[in-house]
Amino acid sequence: MPKYYCDYCDTYLTHDSPSVRKTHCQGRKHKENVRDYYQKWMEEQAQKLIDQTTAAYKSGKLGNPPFPMGGPRLINPTMPPPRPGMPAIVSPWPFGPLPPRMPPNPAVMAAMMAMRPPLGVLPPGIPPPPTVIPKPSNE
Repeated sequence: MPKYYCDYCDTYLTHDSPSVRKTHCQGRKHKENVRDYYQKWMEEQAQKLIDQTTAAYKSGKLGNPPFPMGGPRLINPTMPPPRPGMPAIVSPWPFGPLPPRMPPNPAVMAAMMAMRPPLGVLPPGIPPPPTVIPKPSNE
């Protein structure tokens, strides 16, 4: 009976039956070995891409560096500069308004909902809105 060889674990299993393979593949060490293998592969691919980009830049195939001023801007480009004497305010999302498909943080939304007063109850210090009385029609 042929033995099954696991490439990730670099070992032979005692039997080549589906149940032995399944048990082996569900094991903690096998899963760690698979994770390590693909992590190493991803790091190699990333390093290869970095090396290719660096070589292309040094040979002049790439025009300008992606961040000519030493890094990405951390200030919202749509905000006007602060007035003299006023501190600069940096928004939590420095790239303008939230993208339309980015949902708000559920924890923040829950906290905001818990802080608001119940419907029909105004917060203290807020006067009620003026009442609009419809004019009777003379028809």
